[in-house]
Amino acid sequence: MSQSRAALAAIAIVIPLAMLASVFTGRPAQHVNQESHKTTIVASFYPLYEFASRVGGDRVDVSSLVAAGVEPHDWEPTPQDRLRVQSADMLVINGGGFESWADDLEAKVVVDTSQGIDHGVNPHLWLDPMFAKHQVEKIRDALVAADPVNADYYKGNANSFLVELDQLDVFIKLQLGDCEKSDFIAFHDAFAYFAKRYGLTQHAIHGISPEGDILPQRLEQVITLANRLGISVIYSEDLVDSRLADTIAGEIPGGKVLVLSPIEGINQQEQALGIGYIDKMKQNITSLKVGLECK
Repeated sequence: MSQSRAALAAIAIVIPLAMLASVFTGRPAQHVNQESHKTTIVASFYPLYEFASRVGGDRVDVSSLVAAGVEPHDWEPTPQDRLRVQSADMLVINGGGFESWADDLEAKVVVDTSQGIDHGVNPHLWLDPMFAKHQVEKIRDALVAADPVNADYYKGNANSFLVELDQLDVFIKLQLGDCEKSDFIAFHDAFAYFAKRYGLTQHAIHGISPEGDILPQRLEQVITLANRLGISVIYSEDLVDSRLADTIAGEIPGGKVLVLSPIEGINQQEQALGIGYIDKMKQNITSLKVGLECK
């Protein structure tokens, strides 16, 4: 056989093999190795990390900029963090002004999960399960656009999580449906959307961030408020020092301190135990039921 005939025979073998790959995988041959590539996602902090992980499943590689157990409000990215964002396929942020540093990062794609939500200056969207659903949907849509071959996979994962969030909403309504009080004092102004959703009134010791000094006059105001409303539970957080809340609780009749987590960072021990967003929300409801005197 001449060299030209041998080359043609080789081509004739290769082409059917490529066609067979298409037949047996159910997709065009050029996508045979598509599943081996994982979309790399850098999420700004914990809630977005979990949401992206749940939607992306085993087709994504997700990491969080803010480390486990670190309070994210005053966090700033390091040069290494900036490089991580540059090399990732997408950066997922809460938006709403929470990540003040995000505009200075160079990212291929930025997924702002607050887009489309009518909100003010308070960025704590994820604590309202219905807003959390919106954030999950934004991540789903971004992954479908980036990796359309696996669109059905992302949609299926998202739908499963959205059902869980609907169930969480029903759970909260049932648990808080019969309470003596509707006012509570949070450590910082994180639960405004949550409170509005479930017919409660949040009062906060700090503003939008839990950081910074509190003046003595503010402490007196909170103590007076607690006494006027008959509040005996002061809520602290899992990533801050509880001494300020302890001080206020010590000045009101029967005062005590419980944790109401803004779920801004889950520590390594909790992550090792598999505790996630919905678990933390249910823990919050257990604490709230005490302060609200629910049946």
